[in-house]
Amino acid sequence: MPSLFARLNPFKTPDSQRLAVLFAIVYFSQGMWYLPNQPITIVLKERGLSAGQVATFFSITTLPWLIKPLYGLLSDFVPLWGYRRKSYFLLTTALAALAGATLATVAGHGYWSLAVFFTIMGLGLAFTDVLTDALMVEAGKPRGLTGAFQSVQWAAIYCATMLVGIAGGYMAEHRDLHSAFAMATVFPLVSLVMALVFVHDVRARNGREAFRETLAAIREAVRERDVWIVAGFIFFWTFSPSFGPALLYYQTDQLKFSQQFIGLLGTFGAAASVLGAFIYAPLSRRVSLKWLIVAAIGVGVLSTLMYLFYRDTKSAVVIDTVYGCVAMITQLAFLDLAAKACPRRVEATFFALLMSVYNGGAQGSQIIGGYLYDGYGYTALVLISAVATALAWFLVPLVNIDRIEATARAATDEVIIVA
Repeated sequence: MPSLFARLNPFKTPDSQRLAVLFAIVYFSQGMWYLPNQPITIVLKERGLSAGQVATFFSITTLPWLIKPLYGLLSDFVPLWGYRRKSYFLLTTALAALAGATLATVAGHGYWSLAVFFTIMGLGLAFTDVLTDALMVEAGKPRGLTGAFQSVQWAAIYCATMLVGIAGGYMAEHRDLHSAFAMATVFPLVSLVMALVFVHDVRARNGREAFRETLAAIREAVRERDVWIVAGFIFFWTFSPSFGPALLYYQTDQLKFSQQFIGLLGTFGAAASVLGAFIYAPLSRRVSLKWLIVAAIGVGVLSTLMYLFYRDTKSAVVIDTVYGCVAMITQLAFLDLAAKACPRRVEATFFALLMSVYNGGAQGSQIIGGYLYDGYGYTALVLISAVATALAWFLVPLVNIDRIEATARAATDEVIIVA
């Protein structure tokens, strides 16, 4: 068993192992931001909001995740206190903690005060996410470890999600928003400490010449066709109508699940997602990305259709668990494509751009899914979602995945030759 683990472990050097630990801890901290989501959903539901309206609320709070390229540009162009990464890291984690602490201590939670401060908390975490992904792409692409690093990141997020499922379900059951925000606030502080200890940032070179070099790299990257094709492909994939708040409404109103049990389902799905991340890490080093994308679409269709049989507690446990593993593998395949498609020298900005497209499509899919559920019901939503997912197969020939992967591999070979 130890020898098998050693062969499958993609992190062979102390440097790659240190980065993997850093990414895991920071992403675990980000994952805990979702702790208040279920309590917020049930509180807004009891105030009379529909599934579509609740999805709209969460779209407001995730707006900071849609403008992530701005954070990348700011970090690349405007060093803060002489550094491009570490200083922003400290500032944004502190901002997230302050907004969360405000929500944990205010007496009441009106719709707009809740939306504003939760959005500010998301702003701090979204900026932190961009900085972390900048380190991931810059360090992972030359080492051929973008897929493996992202597997670690998302495994860490879903480890946090397992705790979110249990604690969030309990707090939703008791309508305890204050405790949810108090617990979520602790973890941006953990990220702040990690930045102080583990982020080794090189002092930025000031002057017009550095600015011109970065600007020239961005202008060159904007003309690269593959980036925009990948962006469109990712948007179409994520924009297919998803369940989001609609599933919680179905679980609560039709199946009469308790909030505690719904939280437990989230924990089962998160545990399966961790397994999916560990499966993808060695796969990303051994199987072509094009094959992984094609297979991901197929299993995505099948796993969506499974929700037609989502009728009771037993089927819910099985389906949510299987879907958690499958969804993680498919998600990582698309994120790996995004990382490999990023142009050189401006990886941080363009990965942030592609993740904004990914997040925008995902949020749009939840809004559409919510209103489809409101208008046509659960079964129609599942069928429409499966058909929309299957249509992504027709776009695969438009994306030159083999060329994108070959370009990324050439960058890896270049680093090896130089070393």
